[in-house]
Amino acid sequence: MRKKRFGIDIDGTVTSPETFIPYLNEAFQLTLTIDDIKEYDLVPFVNVSREELGQWFEENERDIYKNAPLAPYAKDILAEWKEDYELFYISARHDKLLDVTKGWFDENGVHFHHIDLIGSHEKVETAKKYDVDVFFEDKHDNACEISEECGIPVILFDTPYNRLPVPQNVHRVTTWHEAKELIDKWFGK
Repeated sequence: MRKKRFGIDIDGTVTSPETFIPYLNEAFQLTLTIDDIKEYDLVPFVNVSREELGQWFEENERDIYKNAPLAPYAKDILAEWKEDYELFYISARHDKLLDVTKGWFDENGVHFHHIDLIGSHEKVETAKKYDVDVFFEDKHDNACEISEECGIPVILFDTPYNRLPVPQNVHRVTTWHEAKELIDKWFGK
């Protein structure tokens, strides 16, 4: 029998949702905190156009991802799961960042069975392709779409930018320990 397979977003889920804030503050002379970020789109929080922010991001993303801090307890809980579950990371990062991404996983000692950088926030087809049983996400609309279109539970890591209402099969958590409690409850550990 196949092990349960987890689809796991990387940024804001395995990494801290605050990862980008110091970079934005320095580059755009801001004083943002995570509590200021009330939506996923960062353009309203910086005083530049979408194009300028996109260019800045492209110039800095390798460094940001290389130095992203881990979310508290993510590494430990994922290590506990590596024997019992298949860990498939599905990220909106572009595939040109695969070397940086795998390097980050290796440097931080975070286990993975597979990493797919799809270059888009459209994760439903990839979740279906890998037949994941549960998805871990921080982007509100992704969580809702995956839950509804794949018919699977989604664990949504709570942040100020994802606090809109969620459907019944999206389960909001504030820590990796809470996520583990749900997994243990669902899969009998």
